Amino acid sequence: MRKLIYGMNLTLDGYIAAPGDDLGWSAPSDELFQWWLDQELAIGLLMYGRKLWEEMSSHWPTGDQQPDATPAQIEFARNWRDTPKVVFSSTIDKVDWNTRLVTGDAVAEITRLKADDGEPMRVAGATLAGAAMRAGLVDEYEIVTHPVLVGGGKPFFTALDSWVNLNLVETRTFAGGVVLTRYETRR
Repeated sequence: MRKLIYGMNLTLDGYIAAPGDDLGWSAPSDELFQWWLDQELAIGLLMYGRKLWEEMSSHWPTGDQQPDATPAQIEFARNWRDTPKVVFSSTIDKVDWNTRLVTGDAVAEITRLKADDGEPMRVAGATLAGAAMRAGLVDEYEIVTHPVLVGGGKPFFTALDSWVNLNLVETRTFAGGVVLTRYETRR
C-alpha cells in the first residue's frame, strides 16, 4: 500500500493562500526550497485539483529555462515534468506533462491508487486533500508554517467529519522563522 502525504506552505493562521489567491507571503528561502525538492524527489505520483494544477503547470514545465533559475529550481522543474501526475477536475478537458485527467470520483480513484504498491503519493490543494482527509486516506501531513498572519483566504484544513489523531515525527526551523511540523496519522 502506498503512503499518501498532504503538505503545503501555510500561514500561521492556517491559510495556503491569502485573499485573492495571494501567495506573496510564501516565497521560500533557498534552504526551504531545497527541502521541498528533496521531498518531491521521493514522490512517485502527484495529485492535484484543477486550481493548483493550473498554477503549477503555468510555471514548472519551463521553470528550468528561466534565466535566473537556481540549480534547485532547475532540478525541481525537471522532476515535476518527469513525475507522473493525476489531475482531478470536471471543468478542464486536457492536461499535459506526464499527467492523467480524472473526471470521476476523486476519493474512489485515490483509494484505488493507494492500494497499489509503489512510492509515496502527494495530494496537493486544500479541496482535493480535504476529500482525502475526510475519507481517512492521508497518512502524513507536512505543514510548513510561515510567520505571517493574513486574516483569511484558502484554509489548509477543511471541515472534517471526525477527529484525526496524529503523532509528531519531525520538527525543523528554516530561515526567517519558517517551521516544519510533520505528523503521521495515528491508526
